[in-house]
Amino acid sequence: MHPILRGFQHRNFRLFFIGQTLSMTGTWMQHIAVSWLMYRLTGSAFMLGLTGFAMQIPMLLVSPFAGVWVDRFNRRKLLLLTQSLALGPALLLAALTSAGSIQAWHIIALSLFLGCVNAFDQPSRGAFILEMVGNKEHLPNAIALNSMIMHSSRFVGPSIAGVVLAYAGEAACFMLNALSYLAVISALLMMRVKPMAARARHAHWFDGMKQGFAYAFGFLPSRRLLLLLAAVSLTTFPFHQLMPIFARDVFAGDARTLGLLISASALGALGGTLYLANRTSLAGLSRVIIAASFSAGIGLALFSQSRLLPLSLVLMLPIGFGLFAMATCTNTILQSIADEDKRGRVVSIYGMCFLGMAPVGNFISGSTASHIGAPAALFINGVCCTLAACLFALTIRSWREAIGPVYRRLDLTNKAGEQGRNRPESQ
Repeated sequence: MHPILRGFQHRNFRLFFIGQTLSMTGTWMQHIAVSWLMYRLTGSAFMLGLTGFAMQIPMLLVSPFAGVWVDRFNRRKLLLLTQSLALGPALLLAALTSAGSIQAWHIIALSLFLGCVNAFDQPSRGAFILEMVGNKEHLPNAIALNSMIMHSSRFVGPSIAGVVLAYAGEAACFMLNALSYLAVISALLMMRVKPMAARARHAHWFDGMKQGFAYAFGFLPSRRLLLLLAAVSLTTFPFHQLMPIFARDVFAGDARTLGLLISASALGALGGTLYLANRTSLAGLSRVIIAASFSAGIGLALFSQSRLLPLSLVLMLPIGFGLFAMATCTNTILQSIADEDKRGRVVSIYGMCFLGMAPVGNFISGSTASHIGAPAALFINGVCCTLAACLFALTIRSWREAIGPVYRRLDLTNKAGEQGRNRPESQ
């Protein structure tokens, strides 16, 4: 079997891949429709930023608590619950929009509720990957393929959404998303998952949360990875929320222009994920992280100054590649070295730094854009992202020296194809 398809050896993962791909395509259709609807209703860059803030702030505030529950309870049952709950906002948005009674506060409130659901769904889904594939040998490939689901749906979903918005309106996007949840719920019900070893039970959830933070941030390599991820997410993610401004005001386009821009960034992200899924080792991931971080920052700064749509579509590629390749590499390393009884908390903290920093970035960038314009706001973000990449690159030697013994203790040096026990720079 081709290396890129290793995860598909497992029936459970095949079911998950199909169901989650359909569901995530619907999710991205809804994401584009919500942004377009909010901008149509308000014409405000600030309200666009507030919408993204409401959707993603639970990842920052709720996700650390959710990680404790993910380490305590059955992850498949948690996923069934979260996917079922996510149906509600999609149906309500469809009903309110169809009736012509949708208001901005409805969108904010439903986005906040869905964000809370996602705060439990993301660590449950991430930690469940190992249970689906059954062994760590295929874990990096499965993580990359899971990321590919997001990126392929980000490529397809906005494209479909642009057409649906133009001919059927926002309500149709919301209804299609509601239907898409049935695919992943069916896939979860069809799985046959082997019981994992008993997970740690903590006297109090707060003690478990503190233990998770101490575990993730008490180790230099994971701490630096998480801090870099937070910086890249804070500065790069806001381009999603500000794209309606570029589509309508900068490029004088419509919903189809918005779909093209988001799809272009998704194509870059998909290319990065395919590259990582094709890798058979952990060797050189630190170099990929550095290159990807620079790609996101420089690409964003250049995009902010472009006024030509074809050039801007090309510049979306390195932005998408950089943001999500860096995040996938970080997730792969963190899960490869994580203890099983702390996996849910590690994944939740990863989600907090990746998706959880996005609302803060959306809010800051939306506010900044309302005063100095979206192009200037994204240019500042691109410069800050590039500086964060420089800082990590300058300290990479001590990072490799610290993580080398862990790779060897877990026998990841041989499995990862490292170049030798005395060459931590290969990591």
